[in-house]
Amino acid sequence: MDRRSFITVTGLSLLTSVTLAACSKPQPKFNGIDLTGADYGADFKLHGSDGREHALSDFKGKYVMLFFGFTQCPDVCPTALARAVEIRKLLGADGGKVQVLFVTIDPERDTPELLAQYMQAFDPSFLGLNGTAEQTAKVAADFKVFYKKVPSGSSYTMDHTAITYVFDAENRLRLALRHEQSAEQCAQDLRSLIQTA
Repeated sequence: MDRRSFITVTGLSLLTSVTLAACSKPQPKFNGIDLTGADYGADFKLHGSDGREHALSDFKGKYVMLFFGFTQCPDVCPTALARAVEIRKLLGADGGKVQVLFVTIDPERDTPELLAQYMQAFDPSFLGLNGTAEQTAKVAADFKVFYKKVPSGSSYTMDHTAITYVFDAENRLRLALRHEQSAEQCAQDLRSLIQTA
């Protein structure tokens, strides 16, 4: 290869690299755990607190915040749902693009009617989901969520993972928001996802 050809080829390679770099979308930096490309969190179907069956894929086009909990939870679950309310407010007009789903890990006690009342106490657009014990175990396992019954006096409580999963509008698992993250940090992460779509 002569010198002129070498310079031309090298120049074209460099130009192509710069052009591709300029055209690719910048990857956002998240406060939460970046799960982009994760190979878990499969689609599922559960009964909704609105009386209808729902699949995760039904919410394509929305940014889904998915939390596993139970209505008799004394602290973690109400805190997570109150934070979700605040996140939607902080997002302003984009808050309407966010759908909150609450999967009960206590289907024995959390009926659709009880879930409907519980969701209503936070935001009427939030949707509670329940299934059989077997369905619940499968969905939780698909999302690597731990939970177990813990005896408490004459009744029981539940120990469980306190993570909120976030799916983008293409129904891809993107983030895990830690329980200790502030609403502001979470809203910043959601805003980054929305803006880079």
